[in-house]
Amino acid sequence: MRSTVRSSFAAVLTAGLVAVLAGCGGSGGNAAPGDANVQLVNAGQLTTCTHLPYEPFQFRQGDAIVGFDVDMIDLVAKQLGVTQQIVDTPFDNIQTGADMNTGVCDLGAAAMTINDTRKQNIDFSDPYFDATQALLVKKSAGITDVSQLNGKKVGVQNSTTGQEYAQKNATGAQITGFEDLGLLLTAVKTGQVDAAISDNGPSLDFAKKNPELGVTKEFDTQEQYGFGVRKGNTALVQQINRAVATARSDGTYDRLYAKWFGKAPGQS
Repeated sequence: MRSTVRSSFAAVLTAGLVAVLAGCGGSGGNAAPGDANVQLVNAGQLTTCTHLPYEPFQFRQGDAIVGFDVDMIDLVAKQLGVTQQIVDTPFDNIQTGADMNTGVCDLGAAAMTINDTRKQNIDFSDPYFDATQALLVKKSAGITDVSQLNGKKVGVQNSTTGQEYAQKNATGAQITGFEDLGLLLTAVKTGQVDAAISDNGPSLDFAKKNPELGVTKEFDTQEQYGFGVRKGNTALVQQINRAVATARSDGTYDRLYAKWFGKAPGQS
């Protein structure tokens, strides 16, 4: 899941921009048709910041950006009477709140783990996905646990909780960081690294499409994803929570989960 790591410079810059935008009204001003209390960056659009690729949560498929997160936020957009517009942006700009504070987007949907560090910079929706870390390897490698990574090359995505887990637990491993998930997973496939530690959802999805690979261990890190908004944007948080709750109660959540993960929630 995306990490707690953040740039102190970005945090300072964000604070300054918040003050500027507070004076000029740059963080909203376009009321959503479905809720006049929700002020949108762009009229008629719910603008979502994400960081691509993170399959199956958000990724390009032809000319479109699709995924579980995309479908979930489409439910919020429909509820507000607008359409979703997606912006691909550096993940750090999402987790620090910079993109929401400067009016780049209304919310961040990026398979983002809820934690106390991020709560200092953004407000989170209720959790919408339970996640953990996973060990992805070639099946022929015989690696089934982090204890076997001593002396091995282990790939992680920079600024993620997978990186944090590897640094704390993969004793003696040579840890290599990658800028995005696609590069990381491909590195396992091509043998550039012996293993990857990353989110279980994308790792399982990649292994399913590449049968020579396997997720041989999942680590119970008890993480949950949330959608992030600008601090104090209570009206939008309420709309997101309402959409997620409705989806869970009417079966839509289970349907979308099965669509993107090939199984019902809770199934192994």
